[in-house]
Amino acid sequence: GKIRWIGASNFSADRLRESLIYSTENNLPRYEVYQPGYNLFDREEFEKEHEKICTDYGLGVVTYYSLASGFLTGKYRSEDDLNKSQRGGGVKKFLNERGFKILAALDEVSAKHGVEQASVALAWLIHHPSVTAPIASVTDLSQLKSFTEAANLKLSSEDISLLDKASIY
Repeated sequence: GKIRWIGASNFSADRLRESLIYSTENNLPRYEVYQPGYNLFDREEFEKEHEKICTDYGLGVVTYYSLASGFLTGKYRSEDDLNKSQRGGGVKKFLNERGFKILAALDEVSAKHGVEQASVALAWLIHHPSVTAPIASVTDLSQLKSFTEAANLKLSSEDISLLDKASIY
């Protein structure tokens, strides 16, 4: 195979910026895409440190951890729910006041549009100007519905504002 484009993931902002500058100054292939962990709950690092670099350099942004290990599906709402899957233990950190505000906002927007909470969480990423595409995984085929819903969901400015306010860091 042939490598046409290269990307980076989990770099510090300084390392990402320095590598882009070095590539440009030395006429070398540069990163064309960046892959951060980014979602409604985990926003701060990308938004404060990496987003401007990505937009300034025209990098595509393909997010992973888009549903926060399933928390943003609405599946986990209490510690009793943590046993619903193998990922449950990693979700415990989201069960706090901020996490519950995010779930409430997801519930409101998903009810308004008649879609799943996961669809709204993915649509929020899709509508984010600096995000090229989110990555999310499924554990069974029924979960694919949220991907289709997200791709077709038109969030209003009020929807975006509600989600942004609920998830502010």
